[in-house]
Amino acid sequence: MTPSRLQDALADKERVWGGWVVGPTVIGPEEFARAGYDYVGFDIQHGYLDDADVALLLRRCEHVPIATAVRVGSTDPGPIGRVLDAGADAVIVAMVESPEQAAASVAATRYAPAGVRSYGPLSPSIGREPAAHEERATVFVMIESARGLTAAEEICATPGLSGIYVGPADLAISLGYTPAEAWTTPAVQDAIARIGTAATDAGLVAGIHAGSGKAARAMTELGFRMLTLASESQALRHGAAEILREVR
Repeated sequence: MTPSRLQDALADKERVWGGWVVGPTVIGPEEFARAGYDYVGFDIQHGYLDDADVALLLRRCEHVPIATAVRVGSTDPGPIGRVLDAGADAVIVAMVESPEQAAASVAATRYAPAGVRSYGPLSPSIGREPAAHEERATVFVMIESARGLTAAEEICATPGLSGIYVGPADLAISLGYTPAEAWTTPAVQDAIARIGTAATDAGLVAGIHAGSGKAARAMTELGFRMLTLASESQALRHGAAEILREVR
C-alpha cells in the first residue's frame, strides 16, 4: 500500500502545519504549499464549498506537494465516501459526541463487511483496490462540545480512528464562553488539554483548529501534532495588511 501524503507527513514529522480553504480557489493550496505548509483542509461544513467543488480542488492538488483533508458536517456516509473517492487523504467529521458517532465515521470509510462505504473511486491516484482505499483513509472526528468532552476517552477508544481534531470555538460556546475566550479561559483550556491527552494516550493523532501561530505554539506543548494555522482569507488579510503597513 502506498501511504497518503498526510500519512507520510505524520510518520516523518513530530507535528504538521495546515492551512484551510473555505471557498473556491485556484491558487490557495499552491500558495500554502509554497509557504511550507504540510496539509490543506477543505471545509464543506462551514465553507462556500460542496463536495463537487472539493473534487475539482483535490484533482488539482494531485500536482501540488501538499496533503489534503476535508471537513464534513456529519457522519453521513455519502459525502464522506465521495471526498475519499475524489482523492482526499483524510476526512474530519464535525460535531462527534459519542463513541457510536465515532464508529459511524469510521464505518463510512470502510467497505462491507467492516463498514458502509460504497465502491466508486473517482481519482486515478487512489487506484482501484478496495483494501488500498481503506488503508489510505485517515479518519479524524471532532470533539467540540461539552457532551463530546464527557465522552472523550470512550470516543478515542474507537477502533479504526486515526485522530481527534478539536474545534475550540464550538467547544467554548458549549461550555458557556465566547469563541474569543477559547484561548484565554482556563476551563476551555483544561477541556482542550483533556481531549489532547485522551487522544495521545489512545495512540491517536491530536489535531486542533488553532487559527494562529501563537495559539498553535501553545497547543504543541499539550501534545497536539496536527495544527491548522490559518484560512486562505486570514492569510490574505494578514499579508495585505502587512504590505499596507510598509507603505504608510
